[in-house]
Amino acid sequence: MTEDTIFPEKGLKAYRASLLDFVDDPFYAPELDCVRFFADGLLVVDNGRVKEIGPYEELIDRYREIPISSYPGMLIMPGFIDTHIHYPQTEMIAAFGEQLLQWLTKYTFPTEGKFKDKEYAKKVAAFFLHELLRNGTTTALVFAAVYPESVDAFFEEAYSRNLCMIAGKVMMDRNAPDFLLDTAESSYTESKELIERWHKKGRLRYAVTPRFSITSTNAQLKMAGRLLKEYPDVYMHTHLSENVDEVAWVKELFPECSGYLDTYDRAGLVGERSIFAHGVQLTDEEFKRLSEARSAIAFCPTSNLFLGSGLFKLEQAKSSEYPVKVGLGTDVGAGTSFSILQTANEAYKVAQLRGQKATAFQSLYLATLGGAKALELHDRIGNFEVGKEADFIVLDMRATPLMTFRNPAPKPSTIEELADAAFTLMIMGDDRAIHATYIMGNLAYEKS
Repeated sequence: MTEDTIFPEKGLKAYRASLLDFVDDPFYAPELDCVRFFADGLLVVDNGRVKEIGPYEELIDRYREIPISSYPGMLIMPGFIDTHIHYPQTEMIAAFGEQLLQWLTKYTFPTEGKFKDKEYAKKVAAFFLHELLRNGTTTALVFAAVYPESVDAFFEEAYSRNLCMIAGKVMMDRNAPDFLLDTAESSYTESKELIERWHKKGRLRYAVTPRFSITSTNAQLKMAGRLLKEYPDVYMHTHLSENVDEVAWVKELFPECSGYLDTYDRAGLVGERSIFAHGVQLTDEEFKRLSEARSAIAFCPTSNLFLGSGLFKLEQAKSSEYPVKVGLGTDVGAGTSFSILQTANEAYKVAQLRGQKATAFQSLYLATLGGAKALELHDRIGNFEVGKEADFIVLDMRATPLMTFRNPAPKPSTIEELADAAFTLMIMGDDRAIHATYIMGNLAYEKS
């Protein structure tokens, strides 16, 4: 792969297909006011950024002389955003039969021990990133392992592909095997060096990453807070209130705290660039505090169901009284698929089990602009506003014989038809529905 193929090509290019993106949040505004749809649209990209979007017939006279890639019968959307995933757990996806704490001990910790070997880490990172692109995910918030080598390996691979990725070294100084432990001081020093090396290099961003309160002492959590003060534009990424036994153990370890979230809050880790995975067992007061702090939750339904953790209260997170930013997370390897479409499928079922509804447009919003807002990247990615980075995917809504049978029309022509087709795509779609993935206007993956 050469520099010319990695970074945006100079000049104008355009892409013709049905176009869908979101301009507002359909959890709070009428869906038709939030959806932007062109049944026959043209997306124009200039040096990797969106230049113009609109109906093909209205725009084509201005752009007849530039290269146009046409995808008849297909749908172009912004790339999917995964707000919580572990790249070292790729090889242990679908590990049988445990709940969270037992699963970590039996499967996760031994697997993550391999990632001190940088060459091994680079091999897994390369596979992992290809798998994301193959599933239409163009940005992810990623756990590495406790070893700095695992972070360097990941960022080297992501940088070579010009990807917008956020990642960080796990901080973990207790309640884990000795070979995975750092100290409060070493976690601070190593994280600081990684921030200086990688944060804002190209499209990369760094996340201070204590695994969860169970595996960090108060001293280490305070060191994480110190990093956030010293580097206020980095992220904080951790787990929160995933499992009933986990919450009980946190209460034992931190008797002075009012709850799980408070263990982070006292260390200065709850802010607008803080993303907490899961939140299945949150109290009303914790939802309120997350809303006040403008923090985000990564909703990980395939993982929550696989580990038996519970049903996330999406309706409470998206309430009008105390709204919380929410994105979708695959949480591989407890999550069972790299596909955001499959993740949205399971999110719909979680909502159903709670007596709620999650529409296709709401779910696809969470997968794109909602995820970008959760990661405070909505000024750069998430929809097709002019000037934004042109990470997008081409979706085949008739990717399988059954999907073709279910959607006999070549393409939706109205919003009502689109809503139906988008819902079937969300329920029946997976990696097979991703025809192509573009990064900054450059083809990064195409289905063979």
